[in-house]
Amino acid sequence: MGTFVNNKDEFYKYCEENEVEFVDFRFTDIKGAWHHISYRMSAVEASMIEAGLPFDGSSIENWQPINKSDMLLKPDVESAFLDPFTADSTVIVICDVYDIYENELYAKCPRSIAKKTLKYMEDEGFADDAFFGPENEFFIFDDVKITMGINESGYRVDSEEGEWNDNTNMGDIGNMGHRPRTKGGYFPTMPTDSMVDLRAEMMLLLEEVGLTVMLGHHEVAQAQGEIGIKYGGLIEAADNVQKYKYVVKMVAHLNGKTATFMPKPLFGDNGNGMHVHQSLWKNGKNLFYQEGEYANLSPMALQYLGGIFKHSAAVASFTNPSTNSYKRLIPGYEAPSILTYSSQNRSAACRIPYGAGEMATRIETRFPDSTACPYLCFSVLMLAGLDGIKNNYIPVGPMDEDLFELSLDEIREKNIPQMPHTLREALEGLIEDHDFLLPVMTQDFVDTYQHYQFERQVQPDEARPTAFEFQSTYSC
Repeated sequence: MGTFVNNKDEFYKYCEENEVEFVDFRFTDIKGAWHHISYRMSAVEASMIEAGLPFDGSSIENWQPINKSDMLLKPDVESAFLDPFTADSTVIVICDVYDIYENELYAKCPRSIAKKTLKYMEDEGFADDAFFGPENEFFIFDDVKITMGINESGYRVDSEEGEWNDNTNMGDIGNMGHRPRTKGGYFPTMPTDSMVDLRAEMMLLLEEVGLTVMLGHHEVAQAQGEIGIKYGGLIEAADNVQKYKYVVKMVAHLNGKTATFMPKPLFGDNGNGMHVHQSLWKNGKNLFYQEGEYANLSPMALQYLGGIFKHSAAVASFTNPSTNSYKRLIPGYEAPSILTYSSQNRSAACRIPYGAGEMATRIETRFPDSTACPYLCFSVLMLAGLDGIKNNYIPVGPMDEDLFELSLDEIREKNIPQMPHTLREALEGLIEDHDFLLPVMTQDFVDTYQHYQFERQVQPDEARPTAFEFQSTYSC
């Protein structure tokens, strides 16, 4: 299990007990990627833990200019855990980024933004605790090939579970023929589920690094899986997403496979989501619970959800921050894009989980995906929700019908709002609607984020012809 280190002294004691040779300090950039620097244990002095470790902030995309590049990593020793993959005993410590010029937590550090979001929630008297429960889905492939050039562009992924391999010569082993089929992968047993042992290894290692693992199963798509992790506070839950993705990718890698959290790697099959369960608490009471209301949801819970829906485009720019995200958010693949809520109904953008008593009543937003930086994703959901409470925004609903069966005309006739259809639309929404973020985020960060996403995602994607475009227009 995890270290459960509470302070600097316990950290050094833990490292001594485990004969730690290296300390791996990690931090997260604005797109959610982990970065790290490894120190010899003998070089990590107590003063460094308190004062911070210097690094070059100009070498991280869209952070500091080169003339103000010096920054500090502030280690959070309570986050420490042993790396299960290194040859030499290594302890990983998650860090916040500190701005020496402003003498405060860095305004572009996602984990620091998450901490400021929690402080804002408490200072404004909304709540004193918030719980988040992300559900990260992933694909495990045997091979991936990517081609991108001036005259060519393409990809090919492969899995032994793919029905496209029905007639493939598998060599001496032979083709066994047991495959889940398109949209047929939910809960099959072996041999159709070929990833049982792989997921079991992931689950055991996730427990080693401190997560509470509840379940694991094959998901709906071919080659798709999910592992259920216990919820936590905002920072803990976001830290756990980083650990989760690291362990899943590494276990796959060491078994000769490749794991991806990409929202839509397969055409015509389900994609990867990151459903996010949320609730606010105060003085030990669940503020989202009110007995006798629809699904026992309190007025505050509906206002919180109303805020998320009210700011849906801006929210989506953080919860669904890749062009590929919007290839998942289309009807027919269990990826809800219709902005309403319902009890037990997985076709709504927000589901209220079944059988939730006072301790478990919560909302489940089903549109986010794992290309999101978890710290920014959870922070933006909360800031939109708190704005909804402040301004008494009420969402459309409840709607208990199968929303996937509605035509586009019917959605418009019922005046049901929808998620943005592209990342460009989401980012344009962020440009127009971001005041609700400014109690925590700086204007500079919002501007940096939207420019960065346009430059690294939208513009390169829109400029490239696709295979479908060749197929549909080449002979015109």
